[in-house]
Amino acid sequence: MENKNFKLGVRREIGKINWTALFTLYIKEVKRFTNVFLQTITAPMVTTLLFVIVFSIAFDRGAGFNDVPFITFLVPGLIMMSVIQNSFANSSSAFMTAKVQGTIIDLLMAPLGPIEILIAHTLAGVTRGLCVFTASFLLLWILGIIDLPKYFIWMVLYLIQGGITLAIFGILAGIWAQKFDQLSIISNFIIQPLAFLSGTFYSIEKLPESLKILAYYNPIFYAIDGLRFSFIGLSDASPLLGSLVLLSCNFALSILAWYVLKIGYRLRY
Repeated sequence: MENKNFKLGVRREIGKINWTALFTLYIKEVKRFTNVFLQTITAPMVTTLLFVIVFSIAFDRGAGFNDVPFITFLVPGLIMMSVIQNSFANSSSAFMTAKVQGTIIDLLMAPLGPIEILIAHTLAGVTRGLCVFTASFLLLWILGIIDLPKYFIWMVLYLIQGGITLAIFGILAGIWAQKFDQLSIISNFIIQPLAFLSGTFYSIEKLPESLKILAYYNPIFYAIDGLRFSFIGLSDASPLLGSLVLLSCNFALSILAWYVLKIGYRLRY
């Protein structure tokens, strides 16, 4: 009996974006990090708590910024630092692992274009970052270390924008690196220094003018400063300016990542 809904040799029209394949790849990447949640979610949560404990013991509880207690000033920056590091780690490790294991060919042969791959991996990285934020925030809130945000919309906006920035950068790093040592170099010598020197532990107003200018060119600074603003209502830079900077970075990185995926740089051998 002939199946009227299927004809041999007729190509099924998918459309400009294969949403089914995109969603499937996104779910695959989310399951990849949730299957090892003790490593990907619980560990960053515990690390953030340890940072808070160590700094609260090592430093007095005096003012950290405009008469705001130091721990209150510190915690949002620590949480955002953990969010962006995990967003980067998720997307970069996805490509690096696929290349090392030889399974990258499965991704290239699937009915997925560069835009679907880019969106799926970026959303998965942001999802992991949001999971880390939720776990860390709930733990610190239950312990009475952090209060509810003053500006919920700004909090969500900066979490998403900061996560997107590092997730896309992670895609580029994972594509460029040919072994895990090279990926570690990017993480240890680019991501971590930018995160630690972005005002996580101090207000950049305390920096000399020469170093302060460099801080304003660091997109991670705006992510950390913006999330801090959403919690304490104070920031070194304008929240609107920070959002526009991150938006511009995300647009530029998206174009670059799309092009790299389109030409198959270091993916097709």
